[in-house]
Amino acid sequence: MVSKESIITGAMLILITYTLGLSLVSQAFPAAQTSKTLSSAGSIQIQTTAEIGVYSNPECTISLTSLPWGTLEPGGSKNIDCYIKNEGSSAITLSLETSEWYPTSPDVTEYLTFDWNYNETPINPDAVVHITFTLTVSPDITADITSFSFDITIVGTSS
Repeated sequence: MVSKESIITGAMLILITYTLGLSLVSQAFPAAQTSKTLSSAGSIQIQTTAEIGVYSNPECTISLTSLPWGTLEPGGSKNIDCYIKNEGSSAITLSLETSEWYPTSPDVTEYLTFDWNYNETPINPDAVVHITFTLTVSPDITADITSFSFDITIVGTSS
């Protein structure tokens, strides 16, 4: 009887051989490679300096903790809508920070651009603003990036 470990080892060797073969073919015929597929999700971390909530629906009943980017092609972009609620007692202004980009080699930030459409308007207590996050892939991406991740921190500062 063949053990599970033998089956897994054999499958991994086949996968490695297949991947190396594809790598050699892509180096021999670089013009044939026309796209890269990127798929992952970035996570949102909420800064606690001001009480804010991030939601996926306008009623603010479904918390949003990650952004499902799905599949992105070179030159493409994806928008994800969210709703940010000021759950504090004073008006706040939001700012955005990104960190923990992966991979670091090659530097994925050379090929991915993350942005939002927030215009720095103060948000009153209990008010909700509709925000659109946008992730764009450079049409000139040449790196072999098949997955990525990064963290998003939304900071609320009292106005």
